[in-house]
Amino acid sequence: MTLVLDTQRPALSYQYICAFLYREARLLDDRAFTEWLDCYSEQSEYWMPAWTDDDDLTTDPHSEISLIYYGNRKGLEDRVYRLNTERSSASTPEARTSHFIANVEVLETRADAIDVRHNWHTMSHRYQKTQQFFGTTFLTLDISGEAPKILKKKIILKDDYIHQVIDVYHV
Repeated sequence: MTLVLDTQRPALSYQYICAFLYREARLLDDRAFTEWLDCYSEQSEYWMPAWTDDDDLTTDPHSEISLIYYGNRKGLEDRVYRLNTERSSASTPEARTSHFIANVEVLETRADAIDVRHNWHTMSHRYQKTQQFFGTTFLTLDISGEAPKILKKKIILKDDYIHQVIDVYHV
C-alpha cells in the first residue's frame, strides 16, 4: 500500500505522519533539495550531535562539536544552494542514496505540534563504493499551518566512524 501525502488534510494520523517522513526521504533520494526545504519551517533547527570520547552525545551545539548544525532554515537554504549549483566540491560527484525509515513512534501530541521518533538506514553509492549510515531521528512537526513543517530535527548517527564528509542527504 502506498501512502500519498495530502497537504490539505486537517488532522494528522499516524499514516499521514509516516507519509510525510517517507516523502522527505524520497525528496533527498531524488535530489529534489528545493522541494525538500519546503518540509522545514523558517525557524527549524537541524542538529546532528557528535559522540564524545566517553561514548556520550554532545548536548549543546553552541559550545560543543556537532557533525551538522543549522540553527534555522537559512543554513539549510545555503547548503541546498551549494548542492544545486555544484558549489560543493565535497558533494561532487553526486552520491546516489536510498533511505529506509522504520519504527515510527509518535511521542507526544500537542495542539500545534507533534513529537516523532524514527529509525533510519541510508545506503549511499559514490566512487564505485557503497557506504551505509544508520541512526535515530527525533523531530517536532509544526502542525499549526496549512501543511506540517519540521520545526526541530535531531539526528543521532549511530555509526559515527565515517570515512567521508557526511551531509544532509546521507541522513
